[in-house]
Amino acid sequence: MTDIEISVVVNGIRRRDRIPPRRTLADYLRETCGLTGTHLGCEHGVCGACSVLLDGAAVRACLVFAVQADGAEVTTVEGLAEPDGRLSSVQQAFRDHHGLQCGFCTPGFVVSATAFLAENPDPGDDEIREALSGNICRCTGYQGIIRAVRDAATGLDAETPATPQA
Repeated sequence: MTDIEISVVVNGIRRRDRIPPRRTLADYLRETCGLTGTHLGCEHGVCGACSVLLDGAAVRACLVFAVQADGAEVTTVEGLAEPDGRLSSVQQAFRDHHGLQCGFCTPGFVVSATAFLAENPDPGDDEIREALSGNICRCTGYQGIIRAVRDAATGLDAETPATPQA
């Protein structure tokens, strides 16, 4: 098959690349762009580890062909941080509430939570659980993740005690 030229904005940077037509968006981001924060877990769209934002909507990058992103804007977990390197509020909340666990599923959760909070900035815990039900973490009971999303939404979390100073 003949490679196809695409033009896509990835994390704010316009890219033009020639790629095989059946290359997934996840493989394009990892192999061509060098953005390895998009993880491949199940490669069937079940686990959510490969979630990215495509024109602001969370999608499973393993289920989207890169050619489908031609002309679009893609944001990966690497693109969520501020230009000066400061973590986004969702990234910081995951760090603060130990929602990172082993880290494999974290990028997908952070991207999914970011998209969810853009649509619902004041969710309840049940709404958070429902919104993240398409992401699987094999390390935890999800409590740190739920607290992180709640904290990112409200900026407050009365259940978490202050970290003692050494």
